[in-house]
Amino acid sequence: MNNWIIPNWPAPHNVKSLFTTRTGGFSTGNNAIYASLNLGAHVNDNWVDVERNRTLLRRYLPNDPKWLKQVHGTVPICIENTVALTPEGDAVFSRRREAVCAIMVADCLPVFLCDKTGTTVGIAHAGWRGLSAGIIEQTLAAMQVDPSQVMAWLGPAIGPAHFEVGVGVYEAFVNDDEQAKLAFSPSSTQPEEKWLADIFLLARQRLSKIGVTEISGGGICTFSDPVRFYSYRRDGETGRMAALIWLE
Repeated sequence: MNNWIIPNWPAPHNVKSLFTTRTGGFSTGNNAIYASLNLGAHVNDNWVDVERNRTLLRRYLPNDPKWLKQVHGTVPICIENTVALTPEGDAVFSRRREAVCAIMVADCLPVFLCDKTGTTVGIAHAGWRGLSAGIIEQTLAAMQVDPSQVMAWLGPAIGPAHFEVGVGVYEAFVNDDEQAKLAFSPSSTQPEEKWLADIFLLARQRLSKIGVTEISGGGICTFSDPVRFYSYRRDGETGRMAALIWLE
């Protein structure tokens, strides 16, 4: 499966999940910046190549994914209740078998979610804006599952050694929760103006605060591994990887 990542978490056997890497596709693009399994249709890659990449991915899925128009917001989409071809939102969930929930990322954190009985799955696109604004909380509320019965897996994202943010980002989290200070350290470049943020820890704090105790994953850095991962922070113009979850 092209060096793709299968989440290692104690999800029920009928919960299937997958994170693609940038390898094994058809894209070349300008100076190979989209090479090679770019799945994003909005990043100026050749559309024919993107379609071929999505067709390749589809071989491993029970249905076509429900792709979103992601806007770094807090709106979760229920697959069963939407008729839009590309609904606008930053999380998607389902209780229907073989309905594939999907988000695209290139540094933002994908948060995989399921309940312990294997009846509901979801996934959230958690960049710092969505995370601080409550995308995880909103998604779990929409899924209508007791947080104590939820499992989460944190997928690849920009790691704390590279995720430099300004004071505004620091304050957005710390003003909401004093414990968020633990997820920040002063940047060596501008110690009074810039911080290094641990988005994995920030997500764990958010999940724990609402009662989710089964949290796996975290720590795989997209920025530091250009062979396997696209990274917007590293490269600017780049492709997108997909994080997918469904009920078998």
